Amino acid sequence: MDFLPISKADMEKRGWKELDFVLVSGDAYVDHPSFGAAIISRLLESHGYKVGIIAQPDWKSTESFMRLGRPKLSFLVTGGNIDSMVNHYSVAKKRRKKDLYSPGGVSGLRPDRATIVYCQKIRQAYKDIPIMIGGLEASLRRLCHYDYWDDKLRRSVLLDSQADILMYGMGEHQIIELADSLKSGIAVNEITYVKGTVYKTKNLDNIYEDYIMLPSYNECRSSKRKYAESFLTQYKNTDSITAKMLIEPYSDCYVVQNRPSEPLTTGEFDNSYSLPYMRSYHPSYENLGGVPAIEEVKFSLISNRGCFGNCNFCALAFHQGRVVQARSHSSIINEAKKLIWDPDFKGYIHDVGGPTANFRAPACEKQLKSGVCQNKQCLFPTACKNLKVDHKDYLALLKKLRELPKVKKVFVRSGIRYDYLIYDKDDSFFYELCENHISGQLKVAPEHISPKALDKMGKPSKEVYEKFVKKYYEINKKLGKNQYLVPYFMSSHPGCDLNAAIELALYLKDLGYMPEQVQDFYPTPGTLSTCMYYTELDPRDMTKVYVPKSPHEKAMQRALMQYRAPHNHALVEEALKKAGRTDLIGFDKHCLIKPKKEYKTSKNTKNTLRKKKKTIRNIHSKKDK
Repeated sequence: MDFLPISKADMEKRGWKELDFVLVSGDAYVDHPSFGAAIISRLLESHGYKVGIIAQPDWKSTESFMRLGRPKLSFLVTGGNIDSMVNHYSVAKKRRKKDLYSPGGVSGLRPDRATIVYCQKIRQAYKDIPIMIGGLEASLRRLCHYDYWDDKLRRSVLLDSQADILMYGMGEHQIIELADSLKSGIAVNEITYVKGTVYKTKNLDNIYEDYIMLPSYNECRSSKRKYAESFLTQYKNTDSITAKMLIEPYSDCYVVQNRPSEPLTTGEFDNSYSLPYMRSYHPSYENLGGVPAIEEVKFSLISNRGCFGNCNFCALAFHQGRVVQARSHSSIINEAKKLIWDPDFKGYIHDVGGPTANFRAPACEKQLKSGVCQNKQCLFPTACKNLKVDHKDYLALLKKLRELPKVKKVFVRSGIRYDYLIYDKDDSFFYELCENHISGQLKVAPEHISPKALDKMGKPSKEVYEKFVKKYYEINKKLGKNQYLVPYFMSSHPGCDLNAAIELALYLKDLGYMPEQVQDFYPTPGTLSTCMYYTELDPRDMTKVYVPKSPHEKAMQRALMQYRAPHNHALVEEALKKAGRTDLIGFDKHCLIKPKKEYKTSKNTKNTLRKKKKTIRNIHSKKDK
């Protein structure tokens, strides 16, 4: 067992003169199933294909892309585990200082819009070579999309990259069917039948199934309403059973999105995670400090994919789909046994989960036969009457992992849907979670408490969260444990105006809690919330949506969540005055801040007292000497 080739010398060791596929990635080469590039390359290898890896090539020349020679079948390109623009820039569009997916955490080893840049360089090196793109960056940009960093609509990444085929979703089914088609001698421009792929065509003469014609790219650019209509159609057509083919016209071609690929069966899911991964980064990175991203996943286990939680600001439904897929217990236990004998294992499995840890099965039986509902959500605004709420399988899995030798503790750190948990009439899992699977605190994401903000987020009401909080502390009290909740809240989401932000600030005041960090809403491709941000319309009913866009208003909303911080006083005062809530500036217990003059006096008084205490300490110190 060894890493896949990254050089000609590696190929020679294997006796290979030519590769079938060369995979180019924006991430460093980490051969671990938490990295999409590793899964795709190992899966191809298991089907008899020769695969090499070019990780983080120098995009300023073509030489880096030629180091493994011309592949026999195709280049495969991915921007990496996350979108390259999100990787590079904060929501304030400031350059990030670190890249956890690069050696030593060094930033700048991949270009902006990595998928596009890599493909263009490959085209320069090998003009007629087939290029297939995939991964999150390609998947979420497969059709016309709003780009936050350019603040405009961009074309399908398939066109801008000059690639031949785009794979969307997780890709296991698609990559093998595409590989086998190319191997059989079918030209890449004739492979138009694979589910879960997107291709371009000059005409529609060869399309024989039902399809939906989306508004053209030019129509979307000229009308935000048209774009909202287009996005809603895309959003509703992400299920393998109910979705139709989508066609997006451009001035000189059509971009055709085939129906989604079927979710993996349990056996297929197990197979993807049983491949011979080295479970670490390539040894060539050792002297550079390794790859920091491995630390988060090295002793964690992925148990599921897909999410029927379907928050509006999350792209999971657009990428992985709403049908939950789960690995078998035996597959997960076998992987855990590999972790146990790692020299660095200290007895702690850091996480057992996925997009949502406590989802281990589809939301209801109907989803398996008829697909997901296009106009209803499983948990929003309340739980669907058909929702099957059951934690027995997940609890049984956690118990088996706890019983393994050398395992001291099994934690659950990926997202818990607290609303799904509170709907379970059987409290067994809730008790076990609190007793055995939390390290002092549980992180949950209510995101907001204002009804108008929660409606646009697709999150449950404040009352559901408060019911969960009450029960959480009741259970911990019964168990004799002093464990806490760490709630995550989001500022500046579409629908959240200053009044909603003030409502949240008052709620935090009542809790006696001030978050250490505040996250602004980040408009990324593939989410309903991003569509709202750009169009200022709710695509579900085309009603107007208030969207905080100016950096100053965003700063005020962030400051309100941290109203006690001295450096936020001026912003909080401005926000309260602008919202007509000067009643919250004063000395009463319901007020958020004191008047500015009093605040300064109070601050000066504290500084004076601090200096006096320091002087007294110095005097005592001299006396002791």
